[in-house]
Amino acid sequence: MDKKIRVGILFGGKSAEHEVSLQSAKNIVDAIDKNKYEVILIGIDKQGQWYLSEASRFLLHAENPKLIALNKSNENVALVPKEKENQLVSLSNHRSVGPIDVVFPVLHGPYGEDGTIQGLLKLFNIPFVGASVLGSAIGMDKDVMKRLFRDADIPTSKFLVFNRSSLKEIDFDEVKKSLGIPFFIKPANLGSSVGINKVKNQEQFKPAIEDAFKYDNKILVEEFIKGREIECSVLGNESPIVSVPGEIIPQHEFYSYQAKYIDEKGALLEIPAKLPWHIIDRIQQLAIKAFKALCCEGMARVDFFLKENEEVLVNELNTIPGFTKISMYPKLWEASGIPYTELIERLIQLALERFERENKLKISYEL
Repeated sequence: MDKKIRVGILFGGKSAEHEVSLQSAKNIVDAIDKNKYEVILIGIDKQGQWYLSEASRFLLHAENPKLIALNKSNENVALVPKEKENQLVSLSNHRSVGPIDVVFPVLHGPYGEDGTIQGLLKLFNIPFVGASVLGSAIGMDKDVMKRLFRDADIPTSKFLVFNRSSLKEIDFDEVKKSLGIPFFIKPANLGSSVGINKVKNQEQFKPAIEDAFKYDNKILVEEFIKGREIECSVLGNESPIVSVPGEIIPQHEFYSYQAKYIDEKGALLEIPAKLPWHIIDRIQQLAIKAFKALCCEGMARVDFFLKENEEVLVNELNTIPGFTKISMYPKLWEASGIPYTELIERLIQLALERFERENKLKISYEL
């Protein structure tokens, strides 16, 4: 029997999307092929401490998304710059936990999806699933993302960007004149609809700005697009493939955090979306174009708006999409013929292929 590949699943993290990450990790652990992979669970708390977790008790209140939490009674560990066999070490007795062949980061938001952990893993020469440093950083910053979309002739909504230093200059009437009413205010570097508010009048304006600045030092103000919310999943490295599109029909005012992760009836998911073939083709082509424009690898979920006049706009791209029970990324692939367990398998293999390719590059110059 072939030796099992040791997969380190990194989850939790210093992010407002911490609890979403816990839900995603649980679903990946449940679905991964245990005959082929040995799972090493590494939970990161909100202070940045790493814990080596046992599969039987790595979460508290695992079935309740409102109460789910990381079990911090497990062993503290750290990555250290040693040879592969001794890179993951216990902090209590300095024992080696053994090698990690590949890491699957299931870290949503800052410090996990923004290139931070990807840079650390590259320094330690450990293969990892998903976009590398550049693609992750671009995909996390909605301001930079939308500017690259614009430069690549990828249609996207109108937006304004404000830094904390320009807080006093943010004027409701100027925003209204530029974007119309209503509009959305959101942190530039966060996902899962955290810190997002729909603003319909001047009374809602200042509280929405203050809420967004709780999570980031840069905020985005976007025009409201009246249209259907369509999502598409992308999988691959140099030659990515795309799933059937799916539609989100929010039962809340918009596709909020509550609707995404807490309330299972918060949105209706129509998979595949009921769309004419020419629109499906347009969406799938734009998904691939967006994936390549942002230098992505491995996986991404691309979110769209479809207007009544059939205009398609790319809203954003997510480099570590959710893997919860109600997440679109795995559901779309299942509808496209790739079940959950096979999807995890493909993502791991894509990570190993990229690592092998990158290791063939020269690291010294010979005269």
